[in-house]
Amino acid sequence: MNLHEYQAKEILRALGVPIPAGEVANTAAEAQAIASRIGRPVVVKAQVHAGGRGKAGGVKLAKDPAEAREKAQAILGMQIKGLTVEKVLVSDAADIVTEAYVGIIMDRASRKPVFMVSPAGGIDIEEVAAKTPEKILKLPVDTRYGLQSYQAMRLGFFLYDDLAKARAAAKIMQQLYTAFVQSGCSLAEINPLVVTPAGDVVALDAKMVIDDNELDRRPGIAALRDESAEAPSEVEARRANLTFIKLDGNVGCCVNGAGLAMATMDLVKYYGGEPANFLDIGGSSSPEKVIAALRIITADRNVKAILFNIFGGITRTDDVANGIVAATKASPLTVPIVIRLTGTNEEIAMKILNENGFSASSDMDEAVKSAVALATGGRAA
Repeated sequence: MNLHEYQAKEILRALGVPIPAGEVANTAAEAQAIASRIGRPVVVKAQVHAGGRGKAGGVKLAKDPAEAREKAQAILGMQIKGLTVEKVLVSDAADIVTEAYVGIIMDRASRKPVFMVSPAGGIDIEEVAAKTPEKILKLPVDTRYGLQSYQAMRLGFFLYDDLAKARAAAKIMQQLYTAFVQSGCSLAEINPLVVTPAGDVVALDAKMVIDDNELDRRPGIAALRDESAEAPSEVEARRANLTFIKLDGNVGCCVNGAGLAMATMDLVKYYGGEPANFLDIGGSSSPEKVIAALRIITADRNVKAILFNIFGGITRTDDVANGIVAATKASPLTVPIVIRLTGTNEEIAMKILNENGFSASSDMDEAVKSAVALATGGRAA
């Protein structure tokens, strides 16, 4: 689960991280009132779960309250990567001398949170890693002890030569680690961490991603979810207990089991296609889940063919077949569908599909090749 910048900043501010004054606004008039209270030039920032807000025009400086209203009016309602901006953060526009990057991410290889810091802040850390990897310091943290003071100072001195600034950064990193653990994060970052002309070290931006597995234990954090800022397909999938990730291809995939889903997408790529999504209906799939899955896939206008790839272990293939029939009767398909079923109740499932005008096979390669050919106009590899 992604948090908005203003939500992440509230969590960090409560732990003592120095952050410029700012409030969230839903209207241009509210943005003007907030700018009046701040009494200095402000920055107006779109609050959506998408990167590249600045390049999209979603971050604008305003020298006075009237201009803040004008900038907010321009940002509110705009689309950034398919998401509509419904809120803006109006924040004190701090003067900047230097920018640094500070982040924590869960590392599966070490099975520990890993700090990544760089004096090259304000840009994507991926770009820094690719072009100047020597500008990044990585430090795994033993969760039994947390970030120790000497470790925090090592990170601080990697960013700044000045002792006072290194100490200030070290304190902020300990506070960021506390927020990471308390909130159940998979990622927490400050980019940029800046030094002002007065020599203060300040967090100008904040990002937090919460591990969904932590939400049941943290109802306060779960309550921060903003479904209006998420893709409608992902919201519907979550409500239907489906695992769904939107991709950019044209072959809509509906599979049971994460491993089979990954193998299916690999095979789509192998035969010259591009998967439009990752969609796992799970190990025990009722017809209702299949109906929801088809509804989500067909809502994507990029999908030119649908591929069902079901291996029935716990999953009953006749449940899947009944779901396909029910879904297509309620909403007839406008794109072709390819079905591969094998495993539990396979003969019953094949009979259900055949009686309702569908053909199905048990050969995975043939099904994938057929779906790719249909999606690409017969250009399967």
